[in-house]
Amino acid sequence: MHSRRALLYMPGDDWKKITKSLTLGVDCICMDMEDGVAASRKSEARATIAKALQELDFGKSEKLARINSVGSGWERDDIAAVLPFRPDGIVIPKVESLDQIKWGSEIIESAELKYGWPINSVRMLVGVETAKGILNLKEIASHPRLDGIIFGGEDFAASVGATRTADATELLYARQAVVAACAAFSLQAIDIVFIDFKDADGLRLEAEQGAGFGFSGKQVIHPNQVSVTQEAFTPSDDAIASAKRIVETFEASQKEGKGSYALDGKMIDMPLLKNAQKVLERAHAAGKT
Repeated sequence: MHSRRALLYMPGDDWKKITKSLTLGVDCICMDMEDGVAASRKSEARATIAKALQELDFGKSEKLARINSVGSGWERDDIAAVLPFRPDGIVIPKVESLDQIKWGSEIIESAELKYGWPINSVRMLVGVETAKGILNLKEIASHPRLDGIIFGGEDFAASVGATRTADATELLYARQAVVAACAAFSLQAIDIVFIDFKDADGLRLEAEQGAGFGFSGKQVIHPNQVSVTQEAFTPSDDAIASAKRIVETFEASQKEGKGSYALDGKMIDMPLLKNAQKVLERAHAAGKT
C-alpha cells in the first residue's frame, strides 16, 4: 500500500499544474474531475488526465483519478475515460453506501479482466463527506478493493449545518469515526483539507493533530502545503528511537515472563507495544527505516 502522507489534488483540466506536481516529491497526486473542475470543463479534464497517464512519468508518486460522485450523471464517462490508462487508483467522492463502491469496483474489475491486469491491482479510495456517509462507515469500510477513506470536512459541515471554525471542533466526532473505521478494516484514513494555503503554522498544527488522532495522511490543495504535511505525518527520530527501544525491550521482558515492565520511568505493556509498532510502520512507509 502506498504511503499517503500528503494527497495533493490537481485540477484535471490543467496540464501545467499536473506536470508541476511531478516535481514536488508528493506521495500521491490526485487528478480531479470533480469539485476542482467547472461543469463546462469536465470533458477537458477527462482528456487531460488520460493524456497524463499515458505520457507522464509520475516517479514514486501514486497517480489517482477522482471521478464525479455516483449519481451525478458524469461518473460513467469519467471512469471510462481514464481507466484504460491504468491509474494506480480511482477516487469516488461523496460515498454514502457500499453499493456505490460496488458499482465502481465492478467497472474496474471488468477493465482488469479485459486488459489482463491482476484482479484488485487498481485500488480505490472513497470520500466520506456527509452525515449519511459517516453513519454507514462500517459497511463502506468493508470493501476489499478499498485502500483508504478520505474525510471531506467542508462538505460534512454543510451536510449537518455546522459552522466551520479554525480549531475544527465541529468535525471531531466525524474525524474520529473515520479513523476508527479505517483502523478496524486496516485502511488508510486521510484527513481534512486546510483551506488557507498561506498559513503554514496553522497547517502544521492541524496536520499534527490529525496525525495524533491516527490519520495516515492529509489532503493538500497547494504545493506550499506538501512538505509541512509530510513532516507532520512522519515520526521524528526521537519517536522512532523510543519505539525501537519499546519493541526490543518488550521482547526481552516477555522471555522473562513479565507482562509489563518499567522503561524510562513509564510502565510498558501490550497497548504501548502496539503503538510503538504503528510508529515504526509509519516511519517505514515514509522511508525512514
